[in-house]
Amino acid sequence: MSATRDIFFMKKALRLAEKGRGWTFPNPLVGAVVVKNNEVIGLGFHSAYGKAHAEIEAFSSLPNNIDLRDATLYVNLEPCSHFGKTPPCVDAILERKVGRVVFSHLDPNPLTNGKSLAKLRAAGVQTEVGILADEAKELNENFITFHTKNRPFIAVKFAASLDGKTATATGNSKWITNEVSRNFARLQRAKYQAILVGKNTVMLDNPNLGCHDKKYQDPIRIILDSDLEIPLDFQVFRDDRVIVATTDRAPKAKIAELEKKNIRVLVFPKKIAVPESVSELTKLSITGILVEGGSTVVGSFFDARLVDKVYAYHAPIVIGGENSLSAVGGEGVSKVANASVLTHVKHKIFGDNVLTYGYVSHRETSFAVHKK
Repeated sequence: MSATRDIFFMKKALRLAEKGRGWTFPNPLVGAVVVKNNEVIGLGFHSAYGKAHAEIEAFSSLPNNIDLRDATLYVNLEPCSHFGKTPPCVDAILERKVGRVVFSHLDPNPLTNGKSLAKLRAAGVQTEVGILADEAKELNENFITFHTKNRPFIAVKFAASLDGKTATATGNSKWITNEVSRNFARLQRAKYQAILVGKNTVMLDNPNLGCHDKKYQDPIRIILDSDLEIPLDFQVFRDDRVIVATTDRAPKAKIAELEKKNIRVLVFPKKIAVPESVSELTKLSITGILVEGGSTVVGSFFDARLVDKVYAYHAPIVIGGENSLSAVGGEGVSKVANASVLTHVKHKIFGDNVLTYGYVSHRETSFAVHKK
């Protein structure tokens, strides 16, 4: 089959994969397309964690007696070869006697990585790897980072004036960007398993921190609150999809209250340090985090060199003031040459607002997770 046709059908698989957005964490987004005689005969996607994988869904849409020896299965990720919530997809592919399998890239999870490819080839199945690999890897950058760097993929989002301010000296920040920008930013939350903010952001705005769209599952809310000052009737505590990071200064009675609500509390000695926090979140299988905290929280992630992607929204206003809050606080760098640089930069326009986003290039900090 021609490369052009392979690309055409893989694009379909990628579009299908997107349908699971917000629901599959910590699993990846995967779509599958079965093609026979140049016609699509089966479609499937992984719709939610714990449910059938894309390949199984695609096979379920087919008659059991259909001959697939001359068919091609397109899937944006190497089929799994291990038992998890569901049996190995590679075994189902062999059982259905699919003649050809095309996938975008190997599964970074060491439980599968290359094993399914070897198993398919050993069984005489024609395989092709690498079709639309860049697009497929971007789709699952959370999952890939988690399994290759042993930590979550971390993105930072901020909205600022032209002079880089996120609030006035009095703390007022409503609204710097326009409504269209804000709505788009909320929907971006569905791309991440968790959203992280500091205490001040919650105390100032009592935010929902959700996607504001029932099509997507709201991300887990990670709240940094060293002394547990946030009232328990605030919106962030509306359900138990919350992780609170605090210190040993926090009242034990309030920790007990949170735990009674089935909210996980991470207690750190003296202060909440970013590397240690990320290490604990890795143990909880958090694959992707969107940091929407204020200046101090955002700066702490840059200082720790633990930012993979930036979403920077700018509005055509100038706030000024030496005491106004900058978008990125923390210690910063001593030389411009050491600044974090965005690569693969793209832009989106929302009326008079501009979103600049891209990947961060900087020296990777040594990062270790102590596994149980």
